[in-house]
Amino acid sequence: MNVLVVDDHPVVLQGCRRVLEDAGVETVHEATGIAAGYRRFRRHRPEIVVADLTFQGASLSGLALIRRIRAVSPGTRILVFSMHDDPEIAARALESGAAGYVLKDTASAELHLAFERVRAGGTYVAPSLAAEVARLRCETPAAPPLTPRERQILERLGAGRSHGAIAEELGLSYKTIANTCTQLRRKLGARTLADLIRVALREAARAS
Repeated sequence: MNVLVVDDHPVVLQGCRRVLEDAGVETVHEATGIAAGYRRFRRHRPEIVVADLTFQGASLSGLALIRRIRAVSPGTRILVFSMHDDPEIAARALESGAAGYVLKDTASAELHLAFERVRAGGTYVAPSLAAEVARLRCETPAAPPLTPRERQILERLGAGRSHGAIAEELGLSYKTIANTCTQLRRKLGARTLADLIRVALREAARAS
């Protein structure tokens, strides 16, 4: 068994390697970014890829990696190992071609179970997300109408930018960004900034 793990956190890579070796995997390849991950995939052609979705400076870019791998190798099984406990993001990963979705705050035993399920040709979704993911995959929610400026700010929130960084990038005042975020929260039904960031991540997933 030949497995590739793509994640930009050394501790996660180490933990995944330990779980995979316990599962009897003989060869574990590692990559810390999307480009390197795809290169290693093309070089080693692993049967299974375990990949994160979010990499530094590239929100949810793991979705693009999933689609690229599946495009050149439909038989490759992909297990997403993510910190995002949002069912819409999980549903998007499955639509992109992942066979499983497990959360990073889970016990190693669940990662092992998810890996074995995917290796056996099945699917796996974290139990806390499974019911909502199933519902979402049967629905296509309409995207909210946003102005170009609101869209720009929402995209940058989804990429992890702070209010100050967004203001500098767009040449706007901090107050303008803060006021627009307040408008976005009302428009999108987000009660807090954290809720708004979750919405931004879902929008980034749809756009990817």
